[in-house]
Amino acid sequence: MTTANGARVWDVALLVQAIGDTLQTRFGAVAVRGELAGFTRASSGHCYFNLRAADGSAGLRCAMFRRAASFLDFSPRDGQAVELRGKLAVYEPRGELQMIVEAMRPAGEGALMEQFLRLKARLEGEGLFDADRKRPLPTFPRRIGVVTSLAAAALHDVVTAMRRRAPHVEVIVYPAPVQGAEAPPLLVRAITEAGRRDEVDVLIVCRGGGSLEDLWAFNDEAVVRAIVASPVPVVCGVGHETDFTLADFAADLRAPTPTAAAELVAPERAACLETLAQRQRQLQQGLQRRLDREAQRLDRAGLRLSRPSELLRQHQQRLALLAQRHAAALPQALQRRGQRLDVLAARLQALDPARVLQRGYAWVTDAEGRTLVSVGQVQPGAALTAVLRDGQVRTTVTAVEPSPPHQSAD
Repeated sequence: MTTANGARVWDVALLVQAIGDTLQTRFGAVAVRGELAGFTRASSGHCYFNLRAADGSAGLRCAMFRRAASFLDFSPRDGQAVELRGKLAVYEPRGELQMIVEAMRPAGEGALMEQFLRLKARLEGEGLFDADRKRPLPTFPRRIGVVTSLAAAALHDVVTAMRRRAPHVEVIVYPAPVQGAEAPPLLVRAITEAGRRDEVDVLIVCRGGGSLEDLWAFNDEAVVRAIVASPVPVVCGVGHETDFTLADFAADLRAPTPTAAAELVAPERAACLETLAQRQRQLQQGLQRRLDREAQRLDRAGLRLSRPSELLRQHQQRLALLAQRHAAALPQALQRRGQRLDVLAARLQALDPARVLQRGYAWVTDAEGRTLVSVGQVQPGAALTAVLRDGQVRTTVTAVEPSPPHQSAD
């Protein structure tokens, strides 16, 4: 809709929607830091709050829906400094700017994140995270190793999942602390020990969720290099689905949780048994079809052997037929060759010089016996011999008279 002077008149809903689209296009995903104010969690699980500048000079309404809020590993409180990741949007019923929060963490993790990104870039540049160095997991492992703390809930989750899915697979634990300053060297020792002992087919390195600082042991460079150097394929299941550590990038496979790691390394026993039963049915059916075919062959052979005189008679008839065909083919071949000889003899007789002499022609040669075909070969006084039908005539040339050249009529 436009006014008389050509200016556009917006419908309020369309304008608010256009502003929201422009915000998402212009900013996309954003990260912002501030202090929480008015934090509430509704019965639906959604969280609503304001994010304020430290000096109170600005604020931003925020909404964190239930799925994103379920991954929080701390209890947000008013006045706490946090870092948010999400997208800007417009709450259309009120036309208010708000942020849809997808992740939240305490603001003190910013320095650790910078350290994380620097180390990630350096190790990635060395090729430690390259996809082509990732190894496939064994399809049917007999033993799996688990590197985690004996007191960790992650160990319970892995063992429970293995008992449920694959109780026949043995689990060997290589204990190591998963948090604190002492954790990295002991994690390295456990991973190295699992490779040295060579008693498991695949290794799970895992722990439960936590803050970036809680998971920092799995961002240690020595731990990353130990995972890369492991002779045993490594599955990393650290934290929640949204958590990422450098150990995840170095492992042969990343699992979103410790439970998922257990589900990835071992196929479900019931599914394996069903596959085996299906293969057994296929083999039995194939064997039965083969037995049926061979039984038919045996029956046909038995029928032939039960009537040897009939089989002998059939062979005798066949031999007699072949003999008749052979005898008929031989006279035909002789007849064709006789006819060809007659044709060749007629051609040879037609070329016989004696038949030409009988028609009044003579065969003239010089003293050396050379056949004469032109007057240019003869000089007056030369001795010639003319062979006629019934004898020879010897004569001497008295004159040579060439024929006049042939002239065509005008």
